[in-house]
Amino acid sequence: MQNYKDYYAILGVPRNATQEEIKRAYRRLALKYHPDRNPGNKEAEEKFKEISEAYQVLSDPEKRAIYDSQGYAGLRSHGFRGFEDISDIFRAFSDLFEEFFGFSPREEQRRRDGADISTEVWLNFEDLFIGKEVKVSYSRHEACPTCGGAGYDKEKGTRVCSVCGGKGRVTYVEGFFRLSYTCPDCRGRGIEYVEVCPTCRGKGLILAERELKVEIPPGVEDGTIFRVPGEGEAGLYGGRPGDLYLRVRVKPHPYLYRKGQDVYLNLRVPLISALLEEEITIPYVNEELKIKIPNGVQPGEEIVIKGKGLPTKDGRHRGDLIVVLEVELPKKISQKAKELLKKLAKEEGWESEAKLEIINPASQEEREAKGKRKGGFWERLRFR
Repeated sequence: MQNYKDYYAILGVPRNATQEEIKRAYRRLALKYHPDRNPGNKEAEEKFKEISEAYQVLSDPEKRAIYDSQGYAGLRSHGFRGFEDISDIFRAFSDLFEEFFGFSPREEQRRRDGADISTEVWLNFEDLFIGKEVKVSYSRHEACPTCGGAGYDKEKGTRVCSVCGGKGRVTYVEGFFRLSYTCPDCRGRGIEYVEVCPTCRGKGLILAERELKVEIPPGVEDGTIFRVPGEGEAGLYGGRPGDLYLRVRVKPHPYLYRKGQDVYLNLRVPLISALLEEEITIPYVNEELKIKIPNGVQPGEEIVIKGKGLPTKDGRHRGDLIVVLEVELPKKISQKAKELLKKLAKEEGWESEAKLEIINPASQEEREAKGKRKGGFWERLRFR
């Protein structure tokens, strides 16, 4: 830790300098070492911090008195810490810079963060079971490879703007009328480039095509957004790059749909298959499943196949495949078939008359509670 700083020597003024002399000295040095006039020059930036810290102390009567009597260590003992960053200086002396240069060089004028980019990636429903590595192609602004994002030939450097004289603003006066506006040539920076970069034409950025690979985990839901840090638009003048936001979209499947991590499948079973307890083969993702349909199946009943659904986020569990059964009745049967069915119904003792079922609220609640505890035959049927 530095224990001594000669603030008077830093500003180049005597110890008995007046406030006006201190102010003039700081203005001269601030103009010389200002970061906007020395882009990318770390030595100039450190010098700008140093003179600003000196001015912060010597322009304040209380701090100056402590410094004169107790030195730099005395300031530290009173909690003085100086400036941590350039932005602290701009915030502290914004009014002073307005007086010096005719405009306030805020940090955002010097350093600009890149914008975020949003795009979409599409997955097939089948991709949700194992995840997928997708290629994402998009356009973004990147730092110019010729000038490194500076916007000008660094070897030839910059100079004070010839239009505004380094103030960043132009003032127009006619009689009693006075108009001040941002300098159109230097855009308020107070400097101009000796030679503009021919590639980016002074912008510091070029439009480029970007392609990257992103791993989409299994089980992701439609509409999920992933953030890829630093893959957005490039920043300017040391600003950080933006981020890329990917929204995952899932294409609808012809016959599969999801609820959470469970996958549903509506299966229409022919009447004869339901009556004869036939085994039905159904295509499912990358395999075929065989399901035996016992007789007596009722419309809307479900068969649950454990562990055949989608994986959870942590990958430790999987949902179930739930097959919703619907018995498909023939729309038209012959007279002969009708007679055979009547004969069969009589022999088997099937009910042949429609009946109204009277349900009161209490019995309905009891029925539902019982169903939840035990479930129907099909609900209890599990394929493992």
